Amino acid sequence: MFSKKSILIFLQAQVAAFVGGITDYGLMILLTEVFKLHFTFSILISGTVGAIINFSINRFWVFKNQSGYSSHINSQLFKFALVVLGSISLKSFGTLILQKGFLIDYRIGRLITDSFVSYGFNYPLIKYWVFRVKEKRM
Repeated sequence: MFSKKSILIFLQAQVAAFVGGITDYGLMILLTEVFKLHFTFSILISGTVGAIINFSINRFWVFKNQSGYSSHINSQLFKFALVVLGSISLKSFGTLILQKGFLIDYRIGRLITDSFVSYGFNYPLIKYWVFRVKEKRM
């Protein structure tokens, strides 16, 4: 059903997401608990830092391709920035809804929201839009 290569790419992408996510989540906690920023602002800042790490790992390790990308790095950065803006917005809004509407602690709400955003929004867009590879010519 799935090729070994597609499974490997998916797993590598999860490592990249995990490293960026741990940075993002840890920084969010630090900014909220220590520096007393509202968690929605902390998510904006930490999400940006996590995104830079995630982009770098994805570009140079996960989706590195000998046949080349279908777009230049500037285009990839622009597309990735759009995905990140959407992702941060969904994470902030989802966390706020869970916290205000269901009285779930923002740290738990963020983890719940992240799981949906990561698999349903980030991964498909990053794989098929941001780091799309050139079609092989016969």
